[in-house]
Amino acid sequence: MLLCVHWTQPLLALLSSALLTWGAICPPSCLCPDPHTVDCSGRGLTHLPDPLPLDVRRLLLSNNWIPKIPSDFLVLYSDLVYLDLRNNSITQIEAGTISPSSRLVFLDLGSNNLTEIPTGTFGESRSLIKLRLGSNPYLSMVSEDAFLGLTSLRELELERNALSSLQVGALSQLPSLKVVRLEGNPWVCDCDFSELFAWLVENRDKLPNGVEGLECMLPMDGQRVTLDQLTQDSFQKCNETLTLTDLLIIIFSGISVSVAAIMTSFFLASTVHCFQRWGKGSKPDDDDDEEED
Repeated sequence: MLLCVHWTQPLLALLSSALLTWGAICPPSCLCPDPHTVDCSGRGLTHLPDPLPLDVRRLLLSNNWIPKIPSDFLVLYSDLVYLDLRNNSITQIEAGTISPSSRLVFLDLGSNNLTEIPTGTFGESRSLIKLRLGSNPYLSMVSEDAFLGLTSLRELELERNALSSLQVGALSQLPSLKVVRLEGNPWVCDCDFSELFAWLVENRDKLPNGVEGLECMLPMDGQRVTLDQLTQDSFQKCNETLTLTDLLIIIFSGISVSVAAIMTSFFLASTVHCFQRWGKGSKPDDDDDEEED
């Protein structure tokens, strides 16, 4: 019995030390329900909490006033796989914040103040599976290569933003994509939208509410229609583009017409001038005839 107690004492001491350390590095006013989770939701934070456990894996920071993520944050907390920054004041993600070596699987940036998603924002992270970017009321531009390299991304949320158009390459470069949310944006059904429309029809199984759950505005009268009311024929005029040969023919024809007009004008002017000179040359003869009479 004494041997057993003697053997368990170091183990209990180690466990107690770990528990004390865990409790000591939990940020003030936050909750740490387990050794790898920090919950600072709704704490009125204006910056990321400090200190954080270096081995934190789940960090919950929703409903605060955090304006930015330091560019070296995910380098320092390399074990982080789940980051919830929903409903904060973030306006941009600096390039390099999320590197290809990041282990981040889930990232929620919904309900922030993002205005654009440029190329390189997500650093070609191959671990990211779910990305939430919805309900950013000023988000009006997403680069065609914004999600380049996110080969594991399965769910992308872009609903209720300010997107009127989106280059289809932004979606077609995601080989693992299973779900994409695009409803609630002010889409415009113009020629810029035609390729995206074709992609959405072809990939309607990826849309939670199908194409009938998406609306766009007709450029002619501003009327909003659901995408299931449109067909490829709706964008037929967008395909009536001129080839280089057509443009050369038009240019050559215009030049030819111009040259012909100039030559015709020159010929007419020369003819008129000749007639005028001939008329002047014949006038004295008429006078001589009158004198002889």
